[in-house]
Amino acid sequence: MAAALLQIDLVFSRPQTTLAVTRGAARLMVDLGYAPLLEVGLPNGRRADVMALGPRGDIVICEVKSGVEDYRVDRKWGEYGPFCDAFYFAVAPEFPHDILPEAPGLIVADGFGGAVLRDAPAAPLAPARRKALTVAFARLGAMRTLRDQAAG
Repeated sequence: MAAALLQIDLVFSRPQTTLAVTRGAARLMVDLGYAPLLEVGLPNGRRADVMALGPRGDIVICEVKSGVEDYRVDRKWGEYGPFCDAFYFAVAPEFPHDILPEAPGLIVADGFGGAVLRDAPAAPLAPARRKALTVAFARLGAMRTLRDQAAG
């Protein structure tokens, strides 16, 4: 069979896409100088896919969308704003950007890294909320480190 006739289509499942985009968004946050944690529970009961603490204490949340149906079904992303200074959608390169609202920032990511296509508007947290979130973030990171050391 001639190589020109051979076509290979890569098809990723939704969990694989979610994992790749999450990993890429976290790696991008590190590249931008942030310390990310994955799957962070928020005080309102929601869970941030990626939450990152910046060198100046700013907090970023990235909501990972694995596909169009994930975006259309899950509208809870509006409830993350009170817990971050900047909010981003993180999507795979093939995700249609035109269906996303213009207000949040936009990150395109794969399993190796990502890029900010649109900066998130700044919405600075109140100092008391920032302190409470920063302390909770640090404690969560420390407890996960202890758990991982005990398991390994």
